[in-house]
Amino acid sequence: MQRLDSEEFKHILTRAIGAEKASVAFPAFREAPSVAVRVNPFKVSAWGSAATEAETEAFARACFGPSISKVPWNPLGYLLSERPVFTLDPLFHAGCYYVQDASAQFAGYYCRSFFDRFSDLGRPVRVLDLCAAPGGKTTDLAASLRTAFGDGFLLVANEVMRNRASVLADNVSVWGDPNVTVTSVDPKAFAAMEGFFDLVLTDVPCSGEGMFRKDPEAFDAWSEAVVDLCASRQRRILADAWPALRQGGILLYTTCTFEESENDANVEWITGQLGAEPVPVPDEGWELLPDRPLRTRTGYLLIPGFVRGEGQFAAAVVKTAAAGSCHRPEEALERLRPLRFGMPRETRKGTDLVPSADMALCFKTERGAWPEVDLGLEAALRFLRRDNLFLEDAPPGFVLVCYKGHPLGFVKNLGKRSNNLHPQSRRIRMELPPAVRGSSRTLKD
Repeated sequence: MQRLDSEEFKHILTRAIGAEKASVAFPAFREAPSVAVRVNPFKVSAWGSAATEAETEAFARACFGPSISKVPWNPLGYLLSERPVFTLDPLFHAGCYYVQDASAQFAGYYCRSFFDRFSDLGRPVRVLDLCAAPGGKTTDLAASLRTAFGDGFLLVANEVMRNRASVLADNVSVWGDPNVTVTSVDPKAFAAMEGFFDLVLTDVPCSGEGMFRKDPEAFDAWSEAVVDLCASRQRRILADAWPALRQGGILLYTTCTFEESENDANVEWITGQLGAEPVPVPDEGWELLPDRPLRTRTGYLLIPGFVRGEGQFAAAVVKTAAAGSCHRPEEALERLRPLRFGMPRETRKGTDLVPSADMALCFKTERGAWPEVDLGLEAALRFLRRDNLFLEDAPPGFVLVCYKGHPLGFVKNLGKRSNNLHPQSRRIRMELPPAVRGSSRTLKD
């Protein structure tokens, strides 16, 4: 935090947003980062059915206490007064909520404001999240699309970096929506799906002032040369993916930087060079609220000191240029070799049909197909560590293990021991603290 007290950082901030705004933002950067979550409405009430706003708030208060407050632009978002150890909460691993910065949730609000444009398509809505890892905006979009359109949507979440794409696939699987497809290709690969998507979200890599409070390395990596490099790379990404957006479709452009050259200037480049017009988002009277997104030439800028969040820029354009047509979209999508696609399935191993871990977490999976055992806190965390559990009273075979009624995954119960089917990539690696060890001597709380 000391470096954010420096004259160097004050210069960076003033250069990006001007002296007046910087005078408000600079003190905020000396405070601890904000913490926010977004509740999964399809997991906290009836399984697979959307919870009401009152039900999601009741769930959030039960998890995080009465001092939470609402994220103004997301009915499922909540700001926390302190940061808990999310790793030690089985409900986090069950996909009941996602940890996402409050200002990053503004992109979801922007997307929802355009949904009425897609209500009469006569087919499923097609959405691309182009730079999607680790999955915050993807899961926000998935919840919003399902609430608005039911099963009538396809969301493709892409991340070009393979290691980050694996994290994205895990987070999407934990969230549990089968209508989300995960790919790991260069943005130019989507040019083959010409005119296919109705909405494209581009949360492009940026110079990242909005990461400074959370990640000191982001401050160390910043330079004016990096800003110029990012602005150029952002334009390449946009141009490469532009053919995939249909004429009349919406492109939402977001960053976590405050740099004008990466924000407004790039949106104006899109409208001037690619063939688009700016789209205003409805004015919700933000200037009257304690959290105030600031209007810019083309969109909104969210800055610490003005909002409780780490920072975000968002703007939208509608494509006016003519677009071709993707005649065989299913084949084009298959050629992208998705890492995750559709409903998770069982796999055959010898004489067994083995349920995949993702089946447990998918809220479209029918409950009751396997016997269920509800675990106490310690046993649930030991399952998530991939320890072996002794399920004395459970029947032999595949058993769905839950915590407070929320599925976590499968074990194969062998009587005196069990085989833990929790994926290695998702296992908890930290040691359980003394407060947890012995907190539940039985399987149930």
